[in-house]
Amino acid sequence: MIDIIAGYVDRSSPITLFVLGLLSFYLFLIVWTFVYRYLYLGRWLARERASMEHLHMGAGRVTQQSILFPCLKESRVNDRLLQMCEYAATREATKGLTLLSLVASTSPFIGLFGTVISILEAFAGLGERKSATLSVVAPAISEALVATAAGIFVAVFAYSFHLMLKRRAYELTTVVAMEKDLMLGHHRGGDA
Repeated sequence: MIDIIAGYVDRSSPITLFVLGLLSFYLFLIVWTFVYRYLYLGRWLARERASMEHLHMGAGRVTQQSILFPCLKESRVNDRLLQMCEYAATREATKGLTLLSLVASTSPFIGLFGTVISILEAFAGLGERKSATLSVVAPAISEALVATAAGIFVAVFAYSFHLMLKRRAYELTTVVAMEKDLMLGHHRGGDA
């Protein structure tokens, strides 16, 4: 396996190696982003669910661990302030989604760019030969397609991670919205 990789690196152009290096960096970046954000959102979701349970038990306010707690500095529950805190929570929950979306949409094109360059170089090398048979052309083209395959590979993971984090962020923002509505309901119910 090491010999195959070493042979590929020896035969590849600097642009193709740059493309594969960039795609490797993309892969590292999306895996790190996904793991970090998924765990972060999971902990945050657990805190918000506990706070919502606290509200269901009859409390008029969320716990101190809730993202909405800093919005309750006044003795009265302020609808506009809670709405702004809900927007801030949505913004925080969706961090990282843009990066994953960009990687998912651009990595196939980056891979395709590497493939096109490799094919151009392969044809340039074949033009110097007196005859080019399928046994000469096929390996050059198959090696060129590695960059496209790498781009698609990275895109699949970036898109999958994007959808998973988007779902987790949706769950979190839904819980925050429910907490806000419960607090407003308790407040309005107490005023009546």
